[in-house]
Amino acid sequence: MTVHEVDVLMIGAGPANLALAVALEECGRSGVARGAMILEQHEDVKWQRNLMLPWARSQVSYVKDLVTLRNPRSRFSFLNFMHERGELDEFVNLGTFNPFRWQVSAYLQWVADSLENVRVRYNARAERVLPIHSESGEVLGFTVPLSDGDTVLCRDLVVGGGRDAHVPEVFRGLPTERVVHSTEYSSRVGAAAGLARPGRPLRPVVVGGAQSAAEMFMALHQHAPGSSPTMLVRAIALKDYQTSKFVNELFYPSFVDEFFTMADDVREKVLAEMHLTNYAGLAAPFLEELYTMIYRQKMLGEPVSTIRGLTEVVGARTEALRDGGEEVVLDVRDLKRGGVEQLRCDAVFLGTGFDPRMPSMVRGLADAIGLAGITVNRQYRADLGKGARGALYLQGVNETTHGISDSLISVLAQRSAEIAGDIVDRRKSGKSGKSVVVAA
Repeated sequence: MTVHEVDVLMIGAGPANLALAVALEECGRSGVARGAMILEQHEDVKWQRNLMLPWARSQVSYVKDLVTLRNPRSRFSFLNFMHERGELDEFVNLGTFNPFRWQVSAYLQWVADSLENVRVRYNARAERVLPIHSESGEVLGFTVPLSDGDTVLCRDLVVGGGRDAHVPEVFRGLPTERVVHSTEYSSRVGAAAGLARPGRPLRPVVVGGAQSAAEMFMALHQHAPGSSPTMLVRAIALKDYQTSKFVNELFYPSFVDEFFTMADDVREKVLAEMHLTNYAGLAAPFLEELYTMIYRQKMLGEPVSTIRGLTEVVGARTEALRDGGEEVVLDVRDLKRGGVEQLRCDAVFLGTGFDPRMPSMVRGLADAIGLAGITVNRQYRADLGKGARGALYLQGVNETTHGISDSLISVLAQRSAEIAGDIVDRRKSGKSGKSVVVAA
């Protein structure tokens, strides 16, 4: 076991922490960047790793990359990435602001490879986070044990790995191999397809009415040949995102200031109003593709896939078959008529989003510190109690205080500047304290 000491540790090499790494490199204080490290549990950087479908696009403009809205001249821009790869002419000729998801993913890996001072450590999974306390009880920093046995000590910690996947209670009693969340789709769809009964195509059911559910529904036609997936949607029908230019002004980085100063009840109302800008909706072009696919199936006399609205799953179990196998039985309620029927399938694919609570790692850290709850200031720094020298920054989990854009790419560039600025200011003021090792 080896103990490593860094000044700033970022967990997760996703867009949020890569944007922060770039901001640290460009902040004019190279010493801060040289003392920073990103932990990535996988062997490489990939964006939405398990929904890396060849036709899937980003719903956000490439101009809202990791840096451009903060520093349009940065060498880390998406356009410079395309230029360095010799692909800029072809991309411009597409006439789109929405690159393919695999292009955004390749951009993120390029950024990680291009960092000069911030280190990225791959195959490094943080098992948990523990606080380092002074004799009088103040938080001085953090201890992060890794899955390979090493330990990292840091003064400041940035958690940017996103929220935990949400598996509704009704599905938690099913065998693990028969339930696939969208965050696991690509790595598990092959094994799930093997659950089909001999000589028959897979019978998949997709649950959810948003983009991730619809993408799995579309992809299953390729990954489970011959199948006719059924998609269960609680809403009356699939809907597109609200994307008017008036609504999109609420995704300006400047709107975060306005949202943060609103009263709690007003913020709650604004979030509810903005629900369809990001949740329970699909990109309009993709809706067209889905509808056209089902139309084509009908007109050509092919097996028709099904999208059932006003439907919810109220029960789920497995039942044995006479041939020794088993199948999943879903109790499905028709919200129009109130009746419940059984729907039999081989595997369930969940596009059910994410747990709205803080990630389990953060909740565990809060318990270890003795915090009753977690609150963050405007600079995304958690309140760790009076006299804390170490700092905890949270990215992508602050919708209730910073707005619906907090979990999106839209505000990455400006948010990284705000966090980097807070880190630098604390060092200028001497509030960051001395070395973690000395303090411990």
